Amino acid sequence: MTPEPLSEEEIASYLAELVGWEREGHAIARTYRHTYHECVHLAMYVAAKAREVGHHPDIHITWQRIRFVVTTHDAGHRLTTRDFALARHIDAIAAGHGAEAV
Repeated sequence: MTPEPLSEEEIASYLAELVGWEREGHAIARTYRHTYHECVHLAMYVAAKAREVGHHPDIHITWQRIRFVVTTHDAGHRLTTRDFALARHIDAIAAGHGAEAV
């Protein structure tokens, strides 16, 4: 079942609850800082959670930075409740691994 895209008002409300996440068109994104090695580990933990919940972020790793970009591909690259739920999972995983928000 394809999730329904959120309205602009719903997106604003959900985004207000996610400190540090920014809207980028039809996606939300957040960057964290850690050692390169720990960024790779963080990507693996997030990938495992993404597999579990069946929703996958784009993950960009650079020197001591990891950036997550989340959108619902099967809803036409639009934001849905699944994106905000995954963002909360990412925040919890990052906090548990000592990553600093940028």
